[in-house]
Amino acid sequence: MTYDLIIRDGLIVDGTGSDPIRGDVAVKGDRIELVGDVAGAARHEMNVGGAVVAPGFIDVHTHDDRLLLIDPLVRAKVSQGVTTVVTGNCGISLAPVFRNGPPPPPLTLLGGADAFRFDRFGAYLDDLEARGSAVNVVPFVGHTSLRASTMVELDRPADERAVAAMLDLLEEAMRAGAAGLTTGLYYPPASAATAAEVEALLRRVSEHGGLTTSHIRNEGSGLVEALQEALSTARAAAVPLVISHLKCAAPEMWGRSGKILALLDAAAKTQDIAFDVYPYDASSTMLLPDHLQGAKRVVVSWSEPHPDKAGQDLSDIAACWCCSPAAAAARLSPGGAIYFKMQEGDMRRILEHPRAMVGSDGLPHDVHPHPRLWGTFARVLGRYVRDMQLLPLNEAIRKMTLLPAQVFGLADRGVLAPGAKADITVFDADIVIDRATYERPRQESLGIEAVLVNGELVWDGKVVTGRLGGRVLRRSGRAPVGR
Repeated sequence: MTYDLIIRDGLIVDGTGSDPIRGDVAVKGDRIELVGDVAGAARHEMNVGGAVVAPGFIDVHTHDDRLLLIDPLVRAKVSQGVTTVVTGNCGISLAPVFRNGPPPPPLTLLGGADAFRFDRFGAYLDDLEARGSAVNVVPFVGHTSLRASTMVELDRPADERAVAAMLDLLEEAMRAGAAGLTTGLYYPPASAATAAEVEALLRRVSEHGGLTTSHIRNEGSGLVEALQEALSTARAAAVPLVISHLKCAAPEMWGRSGKILALLDAAAKTQDIAFDVYPYDASSTMLLPDHLQGAKRVVVSWSEPHPDKAGQDLSDIAACWCCSPAAAAARLSPGGAIYFKMQEGDMRRILEHPRAMVGSDGLPHDVHPHPRLWGTFARVLGRYVRDMQLLPLNEAIRKMTLLPAQVFGLADRGVLAPGAKADITVFDADIVIDRATYERPRQESLGIEAVLVNGELVWDGKVVTGRLGGRVLRRSGRAPVGR
């Protein structure tokens, strides 16, 4: 047999932004051999009858670090066409974390004290490789995790000794294959960090040819200043920058997304910049009273003292308890919440931008998670491509495939071309849609017919197959970031 698999009669959207073509894709081993009119025979053939054949989707913003260890089939991801996940975002990575007692929030978004058992980043990657996964993993190390491992008091800037200790841990992580460093200055354990502290770490990342992703210090009224800080720090360290889940998350910022994008376009003339976005008008993170301001609605996603309240509106809980929403949030903490603090129009404008990538930012360990965990990619294809025609299909696919592959330095992924890795998603463009809702968030999307990772079929349209075709994509060398 010439090939292991031929996908016949597909509408090929190759990831480059080019117009779709009708044809076949031949796979041998873990690579694509031929795209177009394929003659010859294969061990297996899959006639998809005009369904879209695209590169596997790259989820550029996840918190799947621990999920990959306890659920390597990652049904929430492969069922929506995702073949590669980027982990360690928002300054939160599962390793290296070693300390006495439980980890501080927001590290708890990944689990309790028993989850943090790796004192070296390389040990985490080794364990991940040994267990296997259905998806590829691009691993980042988190700034907050470094702080939690080197500082006793996190509510202050790191001193010279703490920075040196963080640099030692970061050096080990980069040598082990970390893609770079993520920051989450928005959160209390890192909000006390100065720009100088972050810059010192990013200079080390730059030496290894890595990049940084940033959950900036403020996504509401201080958005402009927070963006300028992130841009300035990355520029000073000479490191490519990805802004995480770009949004306008306060009433006073609604409608200003155009100005924010113009600011980033201007900065991109002199430094490497990209950003990701999820296709929803609600965010999700820890439940904190000071996060409530400006929210049109708040839904509890989990609560340690009151687990039965997961999935309920905070306003309803407050009314039942005869107290203010802020008081209810305090009683429910530690916990998580979904905050409706954005406008649809701003999200659409950001999603349309040529530099925007798609990232779910899902929180897999929440009792009642945001629906973005299960629905992000199908939602873009069904709601914003087919139904609203906000984006042409080829451009939406580019944002999910080749663009993130370029940004994160995945030279042989994100495209359907001879020699590329056989990460492939097949879907029916007429019916693809997300089914996960705020009321029922753990529902598989419709229309994803097949998903291959490194040539292995991991999703057959109905169930996970049990195959662990994914790989840990350890970094080596500098990544090009598309401008």
